[in-house]
Amino acid sequence: MTISLKQMRYAVAVADFGHFGRAATACNISQPALSQQIAQVEAECGTALFDRLTRAVRTTPFGREFIERTRLVLDSAGALAAFASGHAGEPQRPLRFGLIPTVAPYLLPEIFPALTTALPGLQFTISENRTDALLAGLVDGSLDIALIGTSPPTDGPKLASAPLFDDLFVLATSHDEVTAIPVTLATLRPERILLLDEGHCFRDQTIAACRLDADPAGRTFAATSLSTIVEFVANGQGVTLLPTIALRKEANDPRIAIHPLAAPGAGRRLSLVWRDATPFAAQFTRIAEVIRATPPPGVGAAENYPPYTPPATARSARS
Repeated sequence: MTISLKQMRYAVAVADFGHFGRAATACNISQPALSQQIAQVEAECGTALFDRLTRAVRTTPFGREFIERTRLVLDSAGALAAFASGHAGEPQRPLRFGLIPTVAPYLLPEIFPALTTALPGLQFTISENRTDALLAGLVDGSLDIALIGTSPPTDGPKLASAPLFDDLFVLATSHDEVTAIPVTLATLRPERILLLDEGHCFRDQTIAACRLDADPAGRTFAATSLSTIVEFVANGQGVTLLPTIALRKEANDPRIAIHPLAAPGAGRRLSLVWRDATPFAAQFTRIAEVIRATPPPGVGAAENYPPYTPPATARSARS
């Protein structure tokens, strides 16, 4: 039987995502190409790995055991590759560092100079992707470390995690909008809350914090970036939650007003994660220490933001 490591990674991705399209995106190949590779593996095995359902994919009984054994092989292959590429625990190639889109543009300008200064012997290649794709990259070995804003999964390959800092959320509205301060999330009108599109963990966190329907009927707006959402907010077309680290870049528009949230508020914990089976754990732990010691832009800005002063028409409406 000849099954390549690449085919194994594809099979694990399909099992993790439960969807051929999303798995193909995470593996950076077309869906037809991935499907063809999976079909070749199934032909080698003489049986199906997956049941193809109308809206999802799930492993067959044989497929479940195949995926479990495949994970062990990939773990061993990753450890061997890391061992072969390292000397005395030091990587001999650039470290592949992935970050989620709601962190990368706000944190990288701060941490990258700090990392290159504190760790001059390390080089990095930086990529930006959604949480699921970053975790898949750790699984298949295409990433070494990832910075995410949610708890790492407990199933699948064992991941090591180093907490960095808590990133509190605030509410962004247009400057002309009447808003009680601090803002109680339960008082917001669900239809006015603007969200990122599906797949962003920040979208899920906003839905959870505001207790929204995960798939509300009639909701058609879904942005690909916080910058897009903020432009709609500035034009009075809705409100949104913003992470504090984004304020320095996203809240410098005079048309935007920033409001703290009433207790218990909402937020996320940013963490650095990597495969547990790595000889570079000491370097990754040091990277986390450098990031943790670098003041992230805007942390604390929610409390220190200038008080919101509504225009005269809004004050009249409030009184």
